[in-house]
Amino acid sequence: MSTILFQDIIFGPVKSRRLGISLGINLLPLNRKFCNFDCLYCECGLGNMKGRSTLPKAEQVVTALDLKLQALLAEGVIPDVLTFAGNGEPTVHPDFPAIIDAVIILRDRWVPKAKISVLSNSSRIDKAEIRAALLKVDNNILKLDSALESTVQLLNRPVRNTYSIQEQIQYMQLFEGKLIVQTLFVRGTFEGKTIDNTSEEEITAWIEALRKIKPRSVMIYTIDRETPVQSLEKIPLKELEKIARRLQDATGLPSTIAG
Repeated sequence: MSTILFQDIIFGPVKSRRLGISLGINLLPLNRKFCNFDCLYCECGLGNMKGRSTLPKAEQVVTALDLKLQALLAEGVIPDVLTFAGNGEPTVHPDFPAIIDAVIILRDRWVPKAKISVLSNSSRIDKAEIRAALLKVDNNILKLDSALESTVQLLNRPVRNTYSIQEQIQYMQLFEGKLIVQTLFVRGTFEGKTIDNTSEEEITAWIEALRKIKPRSVMIYTIDRETPVQSLEKIPLKELEKIARRLQDATGLPSTIAG
């Protein structure tokens, strides 16, 4: 596959199928994936955060964003959203909370109507300082691809041996609804094992987890491009819509769908 790695701290703006015109903020190394998950569908390719890498300093991020926003305004381009994404998991950056504070100041100064979004795999929400930072942004978007431990280990492949999706669900409840849950649905095989987070067992457990979490909304989507594991299959839009209706009927939670 053609791996997508962002070569700048600030990238875009790009048209996001879920967020609109998005200006990306990459807190990770520019030459490799740096993540505490190793999801089979990741556009950055397979690989994790093992090995030595250099993260951009907080002041580099702030300066780069300041200059980019001024340049965009001079061109008459106003992003809908400033999105923490990039080459891995943004919350692993040691200065993540301070960077959030600085980005809020720049947003208010240059593009006050823009939202701030964080795309996170949820892995570090056990840290109080990370939760506090995420509560400051407009769109705190946390991953929940499955509520079953076995599927998370196979599909998301967390680096930490002690990772528990049930514990993460408990931490998600601490946001008291001030979050958006994102779930990528997919089917396929990997190393002789079947992957399918659309099964009856999966959907039942997922809905029950969302009933506990009570998010503001749920993003339901599927793969949109080539994946590192070639056997993964895109879920048809009608099937995603059926899952969304079932969620709505069971919990009343609103959702958005991207097929």
